[in-house]
Amino acid sequence: MRFSKVFYFSKKEDPKDAEIVSHRLMLRASFIMRLSSGIYTWLPLGLKCIRKIENIIREEMNAQGAQEIMMPVVQPKELWEESRRWEKYGKELLRFKDRNDRELCLAPTHEEVVTDIVRREIRSYRDMPLILYQIHTKFRDEIRPRFGVMRAREFVMKDAYSFDSSEEEAEKSYMAMYNAYVNIFRRCGLKFAVVEADTGQIGGSFSHEFMVLADTGEDVIFFCEKCGYSANLEKAEIGTKEKVEASKKGAYKKVLTPGKRRVEEVAQFLNVSPQKVVKTILYTSDKGVLGVLVKGDREINETKLKNSLNLEYLELLNEEDIERITGGPQGFSGPIGLKIPLYADKQVAFMEDFVVGGNEKDVHIVGVNVSDLEIRGFFDLVYAKAGDNCPKCEGILSSRRGIEVGHIFKLGTKYSEAMNAKFLDREGKEKFIIMGCYGIGIGRTLASAIEQNHDKNGMILPLSIAPFEVMVLPVNVTHSESMELAEKIYTELIRTNVDATIDDRDERPGVKFKDCDLLGVPIRVTIGERNLKDGYVEIKLRNSEQSERVKKEEIVRRVNEYITRHKSL
Repeated sequence: MRFSKVFYFSKKEDPKDAEIVSHRLMLRASFIMRLSSGIYTWLPLGLKCIRKIENIIREEMNAQGAQEIMMPVVQPKELWEESRRWEKYGKELLRFKDRNDRELCLAPTHEEVVTDIVRREIRSYRDMPLILYQIHTKFRDEIRPRFGVMRAREFVMKDAYSFDSSEEEAEKSYMAMYNAYVNIFRRCGLKFAVVEADTGQIGGSFSHEFMVLADTGEDVIFFCEKCGYSANLEKAEIGTKEKVEASKKGAYKKVLTPGKRRVEEVAQFLNVSPQKVVKTILYTSDKGVLGVLVKGDREINETKLKNSLNLEYLELLNEEDIERITGGPQGFSGPIGLKIPLYADKQVAFMEDFVVGGNEKDVHIVGVNVSDLEIRGFFDLVYAKAGDNCPKCEGILSSRRGIEVGHIFKLGTKYSEAMNAKFLDREGKEKFIIMGCYGIGIGRTLASAIEQNHDKNGMILPLSIAPFEVMVLPVNVTHSESMELAEKIYTELIRTNVDATIDDRDERPGVKFKDCDLLGVPIRVTIGERNLKDGYVEIKLRNSEQSERVKKEEIVRRVNEYITRHKSL
């Protein structure tokens, strides 16, 4: 394509509302245009990158025997009521009514629809294994869309669903998708990690996230270099070295702590470390009001808490209810004398002589021990930190920032049971279909590639997903010899199936070079009058500071060699 014909209008300055690198560069390079909060139009250059990612995905999915379909974005309430997610999914599910007053929603995901498709047609174990996938629009009414397409309300996702007759076959499908994802993200040129993750709103028994490693990532992943354990922030477990549970009892006493509510204030006032203060956090849940005890320097991981206690609903208690239940204001809650179920993080089990709230204004209790409390259970209930013990070996956890680009789930029979999707096994017995689901954020994958590959001049996109593989750049379009050679090189590259563009604009050389760098085009072939006099042109790779003079007759071969070498990696 001739660059003069491309719908492109670069911006020199960073947009004021763009918070991260990928958002800034995608706006500046005419990849996207904002329509509304969390809703973007994909412009030609950005869409070209998106299509390349989609093609890589299709090739790898098809190689694993998956079949592509396309399901409706608008879904009826009835299906979501069957799966019991109509109310449970939350406000991210955009609900509305049509002209006949029927209740519908915009699809944030497609488990219900695909389960309905399969339950209508699958009758026997002979109909499986089956993997169906689509690349289609989703809508999630995010409370705070941010970071451009990284966390948008409307986005394109590749979602796949597997259907199997046994756990063994389901494991094979899961691993087939796992391997497909590894291939997809490698072909997209990404550095990534695969980590254990919570199943969240999708549900199921087990899941993995594919995380692009980037300092600007909004997610944190933990890993152990000794054994290879890795998990995201919500899932990461904390190992416990063998300790003896505290056995002291009855030595506590009340002390006045006027106006000291926060852990740091209490610790400083009592001249103890924050680790010696135990917070009592009160929640309301589907199983009633409960209290949770954690060390003062740690934060409760509500995902772990819900999973440990098998809760469907969990919310912090408000100030009025806290005072009604404890007898004291917020900030002074403690476990002694509370007539509600109490649970504690397992680290609390090994503490001695710690501080808790006194359930009275301006009162705390010191010298408390675990034996003084009626704890129903000890669980891993806090967020991991770098330096914590590995849960799998004697190693120590380290952390990195990352961006989630893919997520795969073992669903089991969660949806097939809810929606009565059955089959007949070899003995003619009815059983529920075993499912898995697998998602990739398409726009997020491109944004992650930019976050991982950029410099002060713009994007440094991998060859496989860049808007063009090569830009042929004649410095002076009014110089006939330069343009003649540029046209020849461009035509030959196109003939050899190279995705090339020629910058035939009558612009200053500096403008052309900056635009080429901004767009992250991997290979630039520059035709300048000075080099041309000696029979040379210049080739420069976007990820290198150095350029090389190449005989003009050799340039097409050299470009093709580089592309072939890159694709074979």
